[in-house]
Formats: sequence, structure tokens, C-alpha cells
Amino acid sequence: MKTLHTISGKDVKGDKSLPFTTHHQILIIGGGSAGITVAAQLRKKLSENDIAIIEPSEVHYYQPMWTFNAAGVFNKEKSKKLMEDVIPKNVAWIKDSVVAFHPDQNSVETAGGRIISYEYLVVAPGIQVDWDKVDGLAENLGTNGICSIYSYRSLDYVQECIKNTKSGTALFTQPNTKFKCGGAPQKIMYLASDTWRKRGDLNNINVQFTTGGSVIFGVKEVAEALGPVVKRYGVEPKFFHNLKAIKAEKKIAVYDIYKDGKVTDQAEIKFDMLHVTPPQSSPDFIKMSPLADAEGWVDVDKHSLQHNKYPNIFSLGDAGSTPNAKTGAAVRKQSRVVTGNLVALLKSGTTDTSLSYDGYGSCPLITGFGKLILAEFDYNNKITPSFPINQMKERRSMYHMKKDLLPIMYWEGMLKGRA
Repeated sequence: MKTLHTISGKDVKGDKSLPFTTHHQILIIGGGSAGITVAAQLRKKLSENDIAIIEPSEVHYYQPMWTFNAAGVFNKEKSKKLMEDVIPKNVAWIKDSVVAFHPDQNSVETAGGRIISYEYLVVAPGIQVDWDKVDGLAENLGTNGICSIYSYRSLDYVQECIKNTKSGTALFTQPNTKFKCGGAPQKIMYLASDTWRKRGDLNNINVQFTTGGSVIFGVKEVAEALGPVVKRYGVEPKFFHNLKAIKAEKKIAVYDIYKDGKVTDQAEIKFDMLHVTPPQSSPDFIKMSPLADAEGWVDVDKHSLQHNKYPNIFSLGDAGSTPNAKTGAAVRKQSRVVTGNLVALLKSGTTDTSLSYDGYGSCPLITGFGKLILAEFDYNNKITPSFPINQMKERRSMYHMKKDLLPIMYWEGMLKGRA
């Protein structure tokens, strides 16, 4: 059984040889994919160093599985594990949340009223899902055909909505903000459409993809590959349509329509099913901190992931200012840069200039049951394939990689510092 040191309020559980302390050599904010992966890699490289994670949640989710959960491929319980089972052994777990940063004093302030100091800080709290930014969404999610794969509690209702929709209009939205997993709004749309196709109902359902953006996908080659998929399911794309409000009882979605970056009109669309990808942003405690850039993200160099003002602070994952796709695959590449630079700083006092993140992101675009296009690209939206095949072709092999292999790679590889 692994040793786990947990600090919650004034209670210390686990290994009594690790004393209650308000100082840690390396402090990690966030117990999501990025935070756990970095902690695991650091523990392998720095067996004797003092490492701690601040994370209030009791449960860790593998969110890329939620699309499959909502489509009925897996039970949603398979997407979660207890936090205590994924935090690396001999890493202190502080069950609290950060409310303020004091980088000039090398410390953070927690909701529990404590000041915790550090020598090095890794900021990886993930992204904030702003349900309240769409009027009528938060209070009506899970009712009136309004659903979302971005909420664990809504996954069963997504599945129910897909099952019960036999005709009418099905809307799938994508916001004009940054959001995690750029392909997710389309993945669930294609799986729903394939379900309706197999059932013989698709011809009776008007599937619309409403997006605040101007294209179906930001990488040209991927957008071109998705063209036949959109045609196959009869999807009607509506660009520059950003969901603003929902009239739940009347089943009406209200959109701002953009032109040249400005709202020029509004539109109302009646729906039978509405799948919402909610607006998202940097967590509020990041936005209000000295670590934030002008847009509220942790201000880091996009290659070294080192903070542009505070050299003992790094950030990776969804909260960072790097202009890449916010995906787990990006975290896997970023983590090696962060841990490598931290080890170099501890050993030599300087970062490792040979380490550089190139903006790599991967989006396994599920286009139907047994079909997947594997999109991999960098900061310049240049395709960076991992396999010597045409990855813009729908493949069953890639579908099974996503469905069967990537969860194993996540739980047994990334979160254990092996991938």
C-alpha cells in the first residue's frame, strides 16, 4: 500500500514521518492531469525532494472518456478514481484550494486561511467552466432537452436525450471562448448522428452545429477531412453564432451573431435537443492574481513554460497562456519541459535550453462508431503526425486506440510519470 500524506485543516493522515508544514520545496497547484503528471515525473527524478499538491477535490476524472460515456459506450463510473489513488506516493496532498498568490513572498494563500510558501511553484489548476455566462443554462441543465458532456452529472442525460430524439432539431454549440478539447463539441454530435443513422431517424432530425467561430476546425487539413463527415450526417453548420441565452420552457436557443468581430444581430432557434459546450476561461483566482497576463491566463513563455516575470514559477495545462489546443496530449508534452526545467534549476540553477514545447496538440476526432480522424498539430497549425499513415482518413484502428488504449496510457502511463 502506498504512503499518502494528506493535510486537511489541522489534521494529518498517512505517513507521520512527513511533518505538517507550511513550506514545500516544490508546490503544485491542481490535481488534474497536469498536476498529477508533473508530480509523478518529479517524484521519479527527485526521490528525496519535498513535493506537495494543493487540490480540494476527492475525485479525479479522465474527462476524455465523457464523450464515450454520453454515447453509451462506457459507464461513466469508469472515468473516475479517488484522488488519493492517483496522487503519487510520498507527495503531500493538501486538501484545500488556493485563493491568492503572493509571488514576491514565494507563497500562496488558501481558502482554509493558511499561507503556504515554496521554492518553486507549478500552476496547473485547469480551466474554469462558466455555466452562468449563458443565461438560463446553469439552472436548466439536465431538463428540457438541454445537456452537456462537460458535466459529469449531465452525462446520463446526454445519453437519454440522444435516445429520445426521434425528430425535430438537434443543436450542438461551440463557444467563441477558449475551451478544453477542441473537438469535443463535434465528437458527441457525430456519435449522436451515427446513433440516429443506425436507428433510421437521422433523416427526420435537423442537426445543426452552431459555433462562434468561422470554420468547422482551425487546422485546414482537418477541416477538409471533416467535410465528408458533415455531409454524411447532413449537419448544417452555422458560423459566427455564439450561444447567449436559453429559453428553456419554450426550447429556444438565443444567439449573438457576429460580423467583423462585433455583434450585429441576434437569432432564435427552436430545438428539441440542445447540447451545450459552455463558455470557459481562466479560473477567477488566476485572473485576479499577479501571475495573469492581460487575458487572465498564467503568463508564461510558450516554449519553456516558465513565467515571464517570476522565474521560479511554471505553468502547464489549460490555465497557461500558451496558444495551443487545450488537450491532455498537450499536457503530456508540456510536462516533460516543466519537470526537466525544474530538475535543471535544482541541480544547476539554470533551465535546460534544449527543452522546448512546440505547441503540440492532439485531437482524436471521433466521427462515428468505429471511425476516427487523428489530428495532431503544433503552434503553427502544421500537421505533426505520429504514424506513417494518412491520419486524415477515418480509421477503425485509431478509434480503438482512443477507446481502448489511451485510457490505459493515461492511468498507467501519464499519471504514473511513465508517458
